[in-house]
Amino acid sequence: MRRCGVTLSEAKGACPSASPLRFAQGDSGLALAGGVVLGLLCAISPLAAQRAPVLQQVKVRHPYYYREMFIPEPTSGPSAAAWSPDGTELVYSMQGSLWRQRVGTTEARQLTDGPGYDYQPDWSPDGRRIVYASYQDDAIQLRLVNMSTGRSAPLIANGAVNLEPRWSPDGRRIAFTSSLYQGRWHVFTAEVTPDGRADHIDRVTEDRESGLPRYYYNTVDQWLSPTWSPDGAELIVLSNRGHIWGAGTFWRMPARADGVPREIRDEETTWRARPDWSRDGRRVVYSSYLGRQWNQLWLMMADGANPLQLTYGDFDATAPRWSPDGRRIVYVSNETGNTSLWIVDVPGGARWRVRAEHRTYRAPVGRLHLRVAGPVRISVTGADGRSFAPDDAWRHADDGFDRSERRFEYGYFHANSRADLVLPAGRYDIEVTHGPEWRVERRTVTVRAERDTTVRVTLHPLSDLAARGWRSADLHVHMNYGGAYRNTPRHLLFQAEAEDLDLVENLIVNKEGRIPDIAYPVGRDPVSTPSTVIAHDQEYHTSVWGHFGLLGLREHVLLPGYAGYQGTPAASLAPTNADVADLARAQGATVGYVHPFDSDPDPADTSHALTDEFPVDLALGKVDYYEALGFVDDPMATAHVWYRALNCGFRLPAGAGTDAMANFASLRGPVGMNRVYVHVGPGPVSRSRLLDSLRAGRTFATNGPLLELSVGGRGPGGELRLGQDGGDVAVRVRVRSNVRVDHLELVRNGAVALDIPLAGDRTGIDTTVRLPVDASGWMLLRARSDRAIYPVLDLYPYATTSPVYLIVGARPVGSRDDAEYFLRWINRLEAFATENRDWNSDAERAHVLDQIARARVEFERRAH
Repeated sequence: MRRCGVTLSEAKGACPSASPLRFAQGDSGLALAGGVVLGLLCAISPLAAQRAPVLQQVKVRHPYYYREMFIPEPTSGPSAAAWSPDGTELVYSMQGSLWRQRVGTTEARQLTDGPGYDYQPDWSPDGRRIVYASYQDDAIQLRLVNMSTGRSAPLIANGAVNLEPRWSPDGRRIAFTSSLYQGRWHVFTAEVTPDGRADHIDRVTEDRESGLPRYYYNTVDQWLSPTWSPDGAELIVLSNRGHIWGAGTFWRMPARADGVPREIRDEETTWRARPDWSRDGRRVVYSSYLGRQWNQLWLMMADGANPLQLTYGDFDATAPRWSPDGRRIVYVSNETGNTSLWIVDVPGGARWRVRAEHRTYRAPVGRLHLRVAGPVRISVTGADGRSFAPDDAWRHADDGFDRSERRFEYGYFHANSRADLVLPAGRYDIEVTHGPEWRVERRTVTVRAERDTTVRVTLHPLSDLAARGWRSADLHVHMNYGGAYRNTPRHLLFQAEAEDLDLVENLIVNKEGRIPDIAYPVGRDPVSTPSTVIAHDQEYHTSVWGHFGLLGLREHVLLPGYAGYQGTPAASLAPTNADVADLARAQGATVGYVHPFDSDPDPADTSHALTDEFPVDLALGKVDYYEALGFVDDPMATAHVWYRALNCGFRLPAGAGTDAMANFASLRGPVGMNRVYVHVGPGPVSRSRLLDSLRAGRTFATNGPLLELSVGGRGPGGELRLGQDGGDVAVRVRVRSNVRVDHLELVRNGAVALDIPLAGDRTGIDTTVRLPVDASGWMLLRARSDRAIYPVLDLYPYATTSPVYLIVGARPVGSRDDAEYFLRWINRLEAFATENRDWNSDAERAHVLDQIARARVEFERRAH
């Protein structure tokens, strides 16, 4: 394929489902005949009435990483800045708009205000224009602001995700990162004409299949974050070419399509290095977590040599930009929790914060004052689809949405008893939530210019689960994981209280080479209250065997916290998850599989790897709970594997966890979106009692619907014994939900035994039915909807109880078909382990093969 220029096939890579298109002559393949922008034709119609990912034209693995760590978000604090050519002013993105502020003052003037969210400005060398990235029309385009008129116009609107625009020193070109070619990250350059058009758009980086076994990234190399040399002849970029781990190392290359790059520094980065080349040509500033848990600013020579640290602290310092005189650097910090803008002297080290205490808005604004009892989640959405938040709130956004319902993804923030917002005059929809046990409250209000509007909201309970001994927990949260904000136990407590959670398990985990929360000791955090507990535990992060939750550790996290990381000293497949379970249980921990399966594994399908250790650990008794609801593409796929395990006679309770990266600005759901309710009886929250009841299976998992089940007087986790001939049993069902439930099902031994009809708005029922039971097995209650429904920020509303176990006479629970399914799976694991060459010793290999062999014996016993 061509590396020079944007061909039609490359443009279609940004919008694969689009029909063949005719480009208008003279527009360099950017606009369609008739002036229609390519992004407007990207096919959304097949996704009508369905939730789909944000910016789905990007075809890179693990989108929740680049979505937060690379693509900008409308944080209420600044997210990127650039200097004016004379060094007296700054332009920066904040709250989804661009702002201009003179250095040394506290007055900021808004430059843009919709129709989308605006980010990553760069000021032209002549001072006349600012180029920036703007998220609108389901894509991110590059636009120009004319500084004399204030008018904004599109520069590159091609339906792709275009980011990080940087002017060349002569002001005639820009370099930028784009997903335009095949949905992968590449660096492009474009000439910018005096009248504001883009011409001669060239992809200057090679599209190359690496052949490397990358886990977090595509096997095709990626290129991003360009910065120009002072003479405009070269670029420094990031690329993972030749590397398995990290978003990219540092490469230097000619700024042309036939340029040959050379690696100048091998250092693991994860999306946020964003180098900036000084105008003296000798130094490069960038953001790095080299040997540490947080990003700080570093300086290296332009050939990549001899980096030295510039800033220090247990927080992130990112997005650095040199001043024109090379004596100051402006950057973004999250040392206060939210993002903030700082300037540091080089040399000298004096720092001061850029504060926008007085703001001049482009459009007339009014003030909205929300008043509500207690911590809550609030969403405020304008008529144009944009979300808004107070100046000091942590803004969050969903990672998917239904294009037939919204122009942008759902935005929200957490607040205590009050929230004060400055808003453009207009109509706004307000939504207030407090977890699934409280009714959702909605209001519509008109905010008038120069007026104050006050809205008081009273919440009403939907259910009284707490009074009946149920406690809620999110068993899978990451307090810090490389996001825009710096989270703390106290702020995590605030998030938990706003979502009405009793327990949050902060699972300490690595993101490649760093572990952001490693400084926190395991156990109950001192900020915990009698009603809300914050605990620090661990997710064991093997890239081979499947991820493992370790709850209730008493001494320390297990290190290294991963295995099977190819190309590293942790490449060996040992320890296995079974070994990790033994190490964790020696500390009193409860262990379980987290976000287990995105799809139903087929052991016969050898076109896909199957290395999940789940059936081995199940057979060896190493699994205490199973995330029946977690961060997966389809909860029903997770359920199918779980049902097979139950059919083989294993008693495996339902847990739940959101896998929320709680310091992300963009994530799939807030803390507590996926939660498990555990029946512990009356009294204050006790973590030990909650984990005991979790292991006993007295649980249900949900992202919205609230379920209660009793079979013959036995609740989830209980056992009902019947005579040799079985008989009819009374099944009591109770459901309460804020959203419509399309299917309420009693599932017995993996099949739907009864579809219970719901009347009216299908949000609640209390009923008792009788079902015949003639064989040993299990029964659970399951609720689900056919599509996503707000405010459940998941693929669709879903809930399931743990099973009630049924014993008829002396007949054991068993399924030959399901046991043989797991045996075929175990055969795949044995073949994989036998062929692997990353063992540290023959003894390791023999040990793991022995575990697999013992698991096979157990399933062979259950198959007969």
